[in-house]
Amino acid sequence: MKGRTKYLAALALVVVAFGVSAYYYPQFPERMTTHWNASGDADGTTPKVWGAFFLPALAAGLLCLFAVIPKIDPLGENVEAFREHYDLFVVLLVAFVLYVHLLVVLWNLDYRFEFTAVLAPAIGALYYFVGTLMNRVERNWFVGVRTPWTMTSDEVWRKTHSRAGPLFKLAGVVALLGALVPAYAVYLIAGPAVVVALYLAVYSYVEYRRVSA
Repeated sequence: MKGRTKYLAALALVVVAFGVSAYYYPQFPERMTTHWNASGDADGTTPKVWGAFFLPALAAGLLCLFAVIPKIDPLGENVEAFREHYDLFVVLLVAFVLYVHLLVVLWNLDYRFEFTAVLAPAIGALYYFVGTLMNRVERNWFVGVRTPWTMTSDEVWRKTHSRAGPLFKLAGVVALLGALVPAYAVYLIAGPAVVVALYLAVYSYVEYRRVSA
């Protein structure tokens, strides 16, 4: 899938998100459920117009932002080095937002399910692809593990991201387990990502000190 085709696919997903909301808008309650707690219980609502169109608007905004990033990044030429995977990530991110939006729509049409457990496979897949992306990403200001130490040294960037790849893939697999154990889904989704992020920040610092010694 060429870059332009990927962005057209992402744009089509945005159109679907808006279209679904417009079609079902008359059937939505005046206050839509849009928030679930750690146990997967619905505990927050928002006015219908925001509940129906916030996530489609977010998907559109993300698509525009990621389309512009390679042009405004001072290291934009490095983005071009992994552009194929970057563009695919944009499509998958928009698809993820659409997936969440569809779950919200279904819930507000009175379909009931374990929200966090149903969300887990999508988050797991996104984490896993981020792991694939980390193995290819070159130093830039918007995508990747951007700490003061990775942004200062190409070697630290490369070593940190070689660690990040398999760790995010592992986080993706753990997140998938949330679909099987709904009671712990939120912990399986969020826990590994937090641990990986903290580990990579510390690792990049340690590597920077080693390289600079």
